[in-house]
Order: sequence, then C-alpha cells, then structure tokens
Amino acid sequence: MADLFARGEKPEYLFWVGCAGAFDDRYKKVVRAFAKILTHLNVSYAVLGKEETCTGDPARRAGNEMLYQMQALQVIEIFKMYEVKKIITICPHCFNIFKNEYPDLGGVYEVINYLQFINGKIEEGKLNIEPESLKNVTVTYHDPCYLGRANDIYDEPRSILKKLTGNMVEMERNKSFALCCGAGGAQMFKEAEKGEKEIFIERTEDALKTEAKVIATACPFCMTMLTDGLKYKNREEEIKNYDIAELIVQSLEL
Repeated sequence: MADLFARGEKPEYLFWVGCAGAFDDRYKKVVRAFAKILTHLNVSYAVLGKEETCTGDPARRAGNEMLYQMQALQVIEIFKMYEVKKIITICPHCFNIFKNEYPDLGGVYEVINYLQFINGKIEEGKLNIEPESLKNVTVTYHDPCYLGRANDIYDEPRSILKKLTGNMVEMERNKSFALCCGAGGAQMFKEAEKGEKEIFIERTEDALKTEAKVIATACPFCMTMLTDGLKYKNREEEIKNYDIAELIVQSLEL
C-alpha cells in the first residue's frame, strides 16, 4: 500500500492478511492461494505489509477492552492515512470485527469476506472453475461461527463447493446448528478446561461421520483445530483439511 501511494496510485481493495496469514505456516498457503485468485482476476488490491497489526479481536474476546481499543484505533488511523474504503478479509474474526465492531469507534468500511467475493466473481462469469481434480472427491464443509451464526454467510461457501465437486455432504450439525471448532472466543490461546472431551475432537468426529475425503474450512482457527483433530484420530494421511481458496486454486491449476 505504501509503495502504491508513493507512486500516486490507489488500489480498489485492501487485502487484510491477518495474524494467521502472516505468521502461521499452514495458513500462509491459504493467503497465497487467495492472492493467486486475485491476480488471476486482475483485481486492483494491495496489502499493508509491515504496517498491518492485529485488529484487537483476540484481546476483546479475552476481556482486555483497553488493549482492543488501542489496537483498533491504531488500525483505523492507518486506514485513514491510505483512504481505505473496501476491505477483503480471509479471516472471519477480522471480517466480523471490521464489519460489526469498528463502526462504534468511527471505522466504517465496506467489508467483504473472500468467499462472498469469489462467489460474486463466479456468478458474474469472471471466474470459471474447472472441477476436474475434485469431480469425484467427497467434500464436507465446516461452518465458522463468525461467518455463519454471526454474519449469516451460509450460501456462498456451499455454492462454491457444489461447483467444485459433485459430492458435497453436510455434517449432521450444520449452518446455524454447526458446532464451534473449539478455538473461538480466545479459547485458542488458553489451556482446555476440565471436561470429558475437547470441542475440536467432537467436531472432528462430526466430520469423520460423513466419510468425506476433504474437510473444507474457511477460517484459520477452524483449520488449526480440525487439522489437530485429524492428527488426534490418526486420519491425517487419508483425510485432508483444505481451505476453499486452496481447492479453487487446485481446480484452476494456478
């Protein structure tokens, strides 16, 4: 973004990478996959690079309101500097906080989740998915809480997956009844509490019951928890966990 502004250029979209996209080795692959899709579509976008910091979402979920507001106001100032109007996010937690909570602090933007963006391009005929690689692969989809229950984004991921494969199967608990992966609400960053079973194991079992060969996810937290669940069940060799962006890149062979 800084390089473009120095040249007097202003991109249409800010692509918000997020903490997981910047630091988690597994999720970096998802960021690269979505960046390939944006480049393939000739979209005008930029990233903040080293100027990007945390949105403050984990701090607020963990109860540290002061830290959240400090982080959020810092991000809003950076957005003002670059005259940001449209933001594309790949993390549902970033999407939710930009869309629903930043306006309280004066940060009002058009916030687009990457699945909404991709599905829109498919419907416009600008992105043609060739599903040869996934045509005979059974896929199930796990609804992230911050996409589904928090923001009512249920149809777009399913529409994309149905175009990618003829074999999409739903888990018994899906859409508004889907079970959390176990990482939301800052649970990702603390030890498990006492109980008979951890949430991520319960949710992995939901996925395994479908007998799908691919578990599609759309959130870095969900990806981490379900990948851990597959390892816990010793099924990581035969069942794969991919983000929807990765499945699209596979089908397009980008």
